[in-house]
Amino acid sequence: MSALAGFATGLGLDTAQLLLLLLGVTVVAFLYASVGHAGASGYIAVMGLLSMSPALIKPTALTLNLLVASIGSWQFWRAGHFRWRTFWPFALTAVPCAFIGGYLHLPAAAFKLLVGIVLLCSAAVLLLRPPLERAAHLPPLPMALAVGAALGLLAGLTGTGGGIYLTPLLIFMHWATTKTAAAVSALFILLNSGAGLIGHTVGGAVLPAVSLPLATAVVIGGTAGAWLGSRRLPQTAIKRMLAVVLAIAGLKMVMTA
Repeated sequence: MSALAGFATGLGLDTAQLLLLLLGVTVVAFLYASVGHAGASGYIAVMGLLSMSPALIKPTALTLNLLVASIGSWQFWRAGHFRWRTFWPFALTAVPCAFIGGYLHLPAAAFKLLVGIVLLCSAAVLLLRPPLERAAHLPPLPMALAVGAALGLLAGLTGTGGGIYLTPLLIFMHWATTKTAAAVSALFILLNSGAGLIGHTVGGAVLPAVSLPLATAVVIGGTAGAWLGSRRLPQTAIKRMLAVVLAIAGLKMVMTA
């Protein structure tokens, strides 16, 4: 218990708040990993509610993102849902732009408000009228490259992996089936989170040490969620859970804009 108290002090929390943080990130990791996401927006929301230092929130969220995205990428790939031809055009331009976004530190209240509204609208559509599963077709290459660049920059600026924006786009445009969209987004998030974290540190920010309690919590939650989403949940259930994830992320951005 003394170790937890010492860690809590280092984060500016008391022991009770630390336990709430551990529970929160575990639930977030489970929920997000079940739809191929890593949970950065959720971790940011939990840490923000506990009034953690803004200097700690972004790099900590990206670090936890790397852990959960690694698990999700592996689970969805093992289940046979990953498609390289869908993935690479988005990733090619997204990764360098995520680095740039991580390096930049911009005031973005209106920007976050707009993104939050878009996420909430996407969640509403998925809940009220989920798009029917149809045969997927590859996106036009110029469009995929442009979208990848925009989402990568957005990911780096907001301290997320970008999958929260890519997954609904892939589903709504019928560029991928639901589980393929989750698999593609998981690796997309992994690469963007790494690039954003590197850009964040190159920009002069301090990278906090990854704590064993937080890492353990997200690994447990992320492993359970990714396994369930990749092997057990039907397509419709994944769309419903994705809607919940989008709503959480959208509300977080609107409320913190």
